[in-house]
Amino acid sequence: MATTLAEHLRSLPDRSLAVLLQHRPDLVMPVPADLSALAVRAQSRVSVARALDGLDQFTLQVLDAVRLARDPRDGTTSVGAVLAMAKGETAAAREALGRLRELLLVPGPDDALHVVGGVDEVSSPYPAGLGRPAAELDPVAAALCADPARLRRTLLAAPPQARAVLDRLAAGPPVGTLTNGAAAADSPVRWLLDNGLLLRISGEAMELPREIGLLLRRDFGPLGPLQVRPPEVTSAARELKSVDSAGAGQAMEAVRQAEALLAAIDAEPVTMLRSGGLGVRDLRRLAKATALDEPVAALLLEVAHAAGLVNEAEAPGARVGADLVFLPTAAYDTWRALPLARRWERLATAWLVMTRQAGLIGQRDERDRPINVLSTEAERAGAPAARRAVLEVLADLEPGTAPTADEVLALLAWRTPRRAKGREAIHREVLTDAAALGVTGLGALTSYGRVLASQEEAPDDDPLGVRAEEEADLAGALDGLLPAPVDHVLVQADLTVVVPGPPEPALAAELELIAEQESAGGASVHRVTEASVRRALDAGYTADDLHALLRRRSRTPVPQGLTYLVDDVARKHGGLRAGGAGAYVRSDDEALLVQLLADKRLGALTLRRLAPTVLVTPYQIGRLLTALREAGYPPVHEDATGAAVLSRTRSRRAPVRTTAGLRTDPLGPPPLTPPRLAGIVEQIRRGDAAARVARRAPVTVRAAHGQGIEGLTAVQAHSQALAVLQQAVRDKALVWVGYVDAHGATASRLVRPVSIGGGYLRAEDERTEMLHTFALHRITAAVLDD
Repeated sequence: MATTLAEHLRSLPDRSLAVLLQHRPDLVMPVPADLSALAVRAQSRVSVARALDGLDQFTLQVLDAVRLARDPRDGTTSVGAVLAMAKGETAAAREALGRLRELLLVPGPDDALHVVGGVDEVSSPYPAGLGRPAAELDPVAAALCADPARLRRTLLAAPPQARAVLDRLAAGPPVGTLTNGAAAADSPVRWLLDNGLLLRISGEAMELPREIGLLLRRDFGPLGPLQVRPPEVTSAARELKSVDSAGAGQAMEAVRQAEALLAAIDAEPVTMLRSGGLGVRDLRRLAKATALDEPVAALLLEVAHAAGLVNEAEAPGARVGADLVFLPTAAYDTWRALPLARRWERLATAWLVMTRQAGLIGQRDERDRPINVLSTEAERAGAPAARRAVLEVLADLEPGTAPTADEVLALLAWRTPRRAKGREAIHREVLTDAAALGVTGLGALTSYGRVLASQEEAPDDDPLGVRAEEEADLAGALDGLLPAPVDHVLVQADLTVVVPGPPEPALAAELELIAEQESAGGASVHRVTEASVRRALDAGYTADDLHALLRRRSRTPVPQGLTYLVDDVARKHGGLRAGGAGAYVRSDDEALLVQLLADKRLGALTLRRLAPTVLVTPYQIGRLLTALREAGYPPVHEDATGAAVLSRTRSRRAPVRTTAGLRTDPLGPPPLTPPRLAGIVEQIRRGDAAARVARRAPVTVRAAHGQGIEGLTAVQAHSQALAVLQQAVRDKALVWVGYVDAHGATASRLVRPVSIGGGYLRAEDERTEMLHTFALHRITAAVLDD
């Protein structure tokens, strides 16, 4: 079959070959050497399964028609036989069959179509839900099916319960299991077995013969009910303006919630579990501190981690080898300074491509352990493909259409039934996540959500992504729906500060210092308190700075009570002083401490006297002990209780070398651009032509391998081979080289010699465009190519 398929590929024009590679880009990862290699790869199980996964339900039904209509002798069928099974849908079936032929799943001429080998291996053994022919199952059943009149009489005589069993099996799949109750003498299944309508194939397994299934499907046709078009969405459409307004409001809220979560982590870092991830108690604490539901908090933490805004790190000041904590990254500060639309864009794009499924958090894994936030158990390679599939379904609907979750699942089950089967839970989670992030509004996809769904990676001919940025600006599509950021506030007499819109980044940073947030939304409310004023003073503000800030930002007069509050807190601020020291030195001998202060060798420690018997230094205890001992003083290290610390030499160990896991692309191979497709087709054609020529080496080279060729009396000597190679280097000519490889096997190759020296021949193989090196003592023959 591989040879037949390779000949079929050679007969295709370049345009058809390019269409095949465009629809199945995995066939050129990497580019095959010739068309024979492409034919073998096109029939592999993995490639065929990937091609079938992208087909809709009706196209798969047409493929089942091809499998059913095959001649059992040679495995071929005709276009007419396939179209005859598509009852009343000939035009749609012809179009679906054309797509199957483009994908090289059903190659061959119109009167000799055949299915490539890999299709039967990765598909159901029961095409269209029909069983095997009766002749393959049982001779008695075959005789019954061969007599149409007798078969009809037997079916009409079946009891109602037995007929119900037949109808269920005829709808597919045609196999069932014989239970203890069904084996009773008066059971409907026993009646079917006794009358030959149902056959036992092995043990307790039963199968309905194909002829009986076809007879029961006489009202619908051999393929059963055909679903040519996707199911209709009956939900009422909403006004697009309302959808965008609701989605933009939720997008603004999602950014605020993510910022609040990261601010809470910044204020109190969260310790990472030994098994990885964030503990249940910490998640509850963060959700309570930010007034969020735990599922929403888990989703936003996962998205922030995927966006590079939070990551694990060593705790500040912790010893080496201590537990890791989750902290905001340096990108978090840059992200906070961006406009609101740009901040949402980063979160949304990270959610679309992250390989983590937030809906699994809180569930149990296969070892009955809870799946935590940011743990490896939440990794799912197919999550990005599931999100993109749901968004594509929503984007293909009319703008403003708000389908229910069941309608979205029905559309996915028709578009890609092989991918959608068993993935209903993650598809429902995608809809929930999209609503929480503001990608959808009122159940419909927003206008900027359509831009997000259509985003793709920059093509190979645009490595900087300039054209992709020009085609669709996601942040720009959202920015026009958001309220304009404000740079002013309204200070009230009760010391509340009202922000009439989303604050600018600079204003938001100032409000974070001088006030406590009480409510969020389109217009947020903050309150100036004694603690918030003290926080601003600790950050370096003075009373005059705060008065000037309030006068500059407030559109209303600053209340006298707020002025008195700032002045009162500023007068008390700094009355007590607290600080830290890296290490201390204490001694009852005050003269010895005076000597230490005067010792110039210890000047680098910057010792400072706190009491007659205590000196402190900003440096750590290790450096203090080393400096004192080098200066000739005998210090003793003590702990916080005053007890002496015993020191022992610790054995150092090399870190464990870990192997990084392979990272796969969940979205599959990137699409191929037309220029690249043309180059790949040309390369495969050239390689195929060279491969066909390479199979016919000159008789002189084959004789040098020890083959008995009639009429050849002598083999070219080794010295003559070297002379031919030297001449080929000067003339840059093609030459056939016979050689013995490292395993002792003989081979021949058509190459263009580049240089000879050091006992080696360096030559270029034009078929593979690679440079090869041959040891001269292994070369058996060399003949110029005619």
